[in-house]
Amino acid sequence: MATEYGQGYAQMDRPDFRAADVEERRRHRIPAGLRAPIEARTWRELLYTVLSLPIGITAFVFAVTMVSLGAGLLITFIGVPVLAGALAACRGIGALERTRARALLGMDIASPEPLRPRSGGLMAHIGAVLKSGTSWRNLLYSLLLMPWSLFSFIVAIVFWSYGWLMLTYPLWFWLFPMYGGQDGIQLYGDDGHRIYLDNPFEITLTAATGLLITLATPWILRALTTVDRLMVHGLLGPSQLATRVVELESDRGVVVDTAAADLRRIERDLHDGAQARLVALAMDLGLAKEKLTEDPEAAARMVDEAHGEVKVALQELRDLARGIHPAVLTDRGLDAALSALAARCTVPVQVEVDLSSRPVAAIEGIAYFTVSELLQNISKHSRASQGTVDVWRTEDRLMLQITDNGVGGADTSAGSGLAGLAERLDAVDGILVVVSPHGGPTTITAELPWRA
Repeated sequence: MATEYGQGYAQMDRPDFRAADVEERRRHRIPAGLRAPIEARTWRELLYTVLSLPIGITAFVFAVTMVSLGAGLLITFIGVPVLAGALAACRGIGALERTRARALLGMDIASPEPLRPRSGGLMAHIGAVLKSGTSWRNLLYSLLLMPWSLFSFIVAIVFWSYGWLMLTYPLWFWLFPMYGGQDGIQLYGDDGHRIYLDNPFEITLTAATGLLITLATPWILRALTTVDRLMVHGLLGPSQLATRVVELESDRGVVVDTAAADLRRIERDLHDGAQARLVALAMDLGLAKEKLTEDPEAAARMVDEAHGEVKVALQELRDLARGIHPAVLTDRGLDAALSALAARCTVPVQVEVDLSSRPVAAIEGIAYFTVSELLQNISKHSRASQGTVDVWRTEDRLMLQITDNGVGGADTSAGSGLAGLAERLDAVDGILVVVSPHGGPTTITAELPWRA
């Protein structure tokens, strides 16, 4: 595997890297609760909440009007295309809302599955729109957005405006006696008694209350936009079934590519290794046969050399067979097979396998080759003095954890061996988690489904 350990040390000496790191630490010296009101995220969430109300009203009015019109005209043929047009427009609203959520809320929401009409005709397209679950989910979003956006708009504007107005009250309270004809903000008043916020203590208390409201407003906004995130994700994104289909298609492609790569590797190893050696062996035996009558001693030496070549070829074939599927794994299970792997590793590795039974052969084989590749990483890149391999079962999952005390810096960035290993594990619903800070240690955890 081509996993890179220790990468990143060079860039740590760059001035721009150090400056950015110092700036990041300086920026985080202010507690999150104090910097939240002025963060860009808070302003984006406020803008999202404010924009939701006009968009929600427009979407609600359009959806109710068009769907009611289409439903009312269903007694005639005209109602069908009107209803389909309303649903298609709601899909357009959904696309707009996904873009808005991506820009202001930072949501990476995928587009839903496209329409797949059975033919290119107008009626086929209308039927695809009406049958699509995405169309109806977008319609539901258009109906729900208006009441929720009205509530969130009122809450956000009230807390935001009152918080900042009260916080800045010491700066503008003088406007009341100068232009309003009263001493300050009136809290209570009747025919005989009035209460104003006009003395220093009351002004300070007002500003302190405004500060608390201002500090609480960003978290209220995040709570409100959390509901928006759930609505966008649940109603405007792809359905769980469609997402699962896409994942299975991707996993199938990974499995096919991996199998093709393994076949090419086996063919290359046979062609460049055992096959080439056996061809040379056949030529040597042919020469020995010709010399058998003329020079028996030379023929005997050539046969002896050929015998040594046969042993080497057999060893290469055994290594190749072990690379395809080791016999010790089939016969004795993961404990013995991983212990054999650890014995061949250039770094001392301690193996502990805690399994009361064996998973299916396919999962067992994937676990074996996962540990094999990770131990190769330790040997080639980690510069470690020791490592460990732990295997156990948690409910319906097979857990593998490989650690070393090397230099660290391993990651699953594109193009690395760990990225390919993560893809192969994902193809069987597995997970690869890499924790490898610069300077070490490295802990890599692989999780596989348990299938007995």
